[in-house]
Amino acid sequence: MIELGLKFTLAYLLGSILGSLLVGKIRGGVDIRQLGSRNAGGTNALRTQGKIFAFWVMFIDVGKGIVSASLLPYFSLPGVGLDPQVSRELIVVAVGLGVIVGHIYPVWHEFRGGKGGATAGGVICVLASEIAIPVVLFWLSLIVITRYVGLSTMSAAIGASIYIGITKLPAEPEFFVFSLLVAVLIIYTHRDNVVRMFRGTESQVKIFPLGK
Repeated sequence: MIELGLKFTLAYLLGSILGSLLVGKIRGGVDIRQLGSRNAGGTNALRTQGKIFAFWVMFIDVGKGIVSASLLPYFSLPGVGLDPQVSRELIVVAVGLGVIVGHIYPVWHEFRGGKGGATAGGVICVLASEIAIPVVLFWLSLIVITRYVGLSTMSAAIGASIYIGITKLPAEPEFFVFSLLVAVLIIYTHRDNVVRMFRGTESQVKIFPLGK
C-alpha cells in the first residue's frame, strides 16, 4: 500500500503542473486564470489566447495523463519496489485519479486548475487505447455541431465510461469504476457550464469553419 500511496502522490504532483500556466510563462507570463472564464483549461486558452496556445496546453495536459498511467504503475520506486500484493490495475487507477485531481486542484497553483477533461482523456487513452481516436472524433464532432466544449467533454466522458463498462467487465472492474468516477467528476467540474447552457448564456466556440 506504500507504493500505491506514493504513486498517487507523484501523479498528483505531476497533474498539478498546468499546461496553460507553463505555456503562459514561456509566452511572457500570461495567466489565463485572470482572463475569460478564469479557468486554467484548454477551452479558456483557446478563447483568450488562440489555437496555437491552446494546442500546446492540450498537448501538455493530455500528455501528463498518458505519462502517469503508462509509466508510473510500472516504475520501481527506490526503497519501495513493486508491491506484489497490489495489482497493477489498481495502481493504474490510483495514478489516473491522482493526475486528474492534481490538474483540477493543483498544489503548485493555489488549487485553481482546469476541469480535468484533457488529462482524463490522456488516462483513458492508456486504459482503452482502442477508443482514443473514436472518442476524439466524437468530441470534435459534437463541438462542430453544438459549439459547446463543455457539453462535448461531458458526453465523451460518459461515452467512454459506457464503452469501458461493456468491454472491461467483469474481468477488470477497477477500470470501469475509474471511468465512472471520471465521468461523474467531469460532470461536477462542468456544473457551471450546465447551468449556463440551461440559461442560454454559455459561450460557444468555433474551431472549424463548419457547423453553426
